Amino acid sequence: MDSCFTCRGQICWYQKPGMDLDAINDVILLEIYCREQPYYLNLTVLFLQSSYQTEIRQTLDLITAPQGNVDLGRFTEKRHKSIVKYKTAFYSFYLPVAAAMYMAGIDGKKEHANAKKILLGKGEFLQVQDDYLDLFGDPSVTGKVGTDIQDNKCSWLVVQCLQQATPQKEAKKVAWVKALYEELDLPAVFLQYEEDTYSHIMGLIEQYAALLPPAIFLGLARKIYKRKK
Repeated sequence: MDSCFTCRGQICWYQKPGMDLDAINDVILLEIYCREQPYYLNLTVLFLQSSYQTEIRQTLDLITAPQGNVDLGRFTEKRHKSIVKYKTAFYSFYLPVAAAMYMAGIDGKKEHANAKKILLGKGEFLQVQDDYLDLFGDPSVTGKVGTDIQDNKCSWLVVQCLQQATPQKEAKKVAWVKALYEELDLPAVFLQYEEDTYSHIMGLIEQYAALLPPAIFLGLARKIYKRKK
């Protein structure tokens, strides 16, 4: 929908040579692949819910920064957290782990609720990292040239700048934010955020992973901590 070429350092499926919109057909074929399995209903509902949540994210993205109409008054921390929750947390973290849990016979509400508490926190962490790497990452490492500023995205970096705004600067906020990218020590701000958030995630794992294999959550946390791409 947004014409991305890569995702998580890999070429998007529809961008594969000769693929294009055939990618949509591939997804439809997969929808009934597990139809004979006892977990099929839970798996189907999970994917339907994740699709709905992703659609909410796309709507939030579009109404927050419509093309040709930049209103930074919409770029709040609350709005950013909502976009991040639906943009990354559900389908990047909860969906694959919850699917594996269902396939392994773990279908209790408490186990899934506990997993979600841990995984949604990781999803927010991952998206903030993406926002940061979009500007400060090395394209030769990330595999992507960042365009969040040009696309007027409600990114974590913009929100950090806007939190420094004063009423006197409101009228010139767009130009002022661009200047703040250079003035603020955003790498230092991000480094502190990264350390604080990683500690918080480890606390969530200790608190909520008792009924589940902690190694799953620890492995994911270590995989994204200090990542460069």
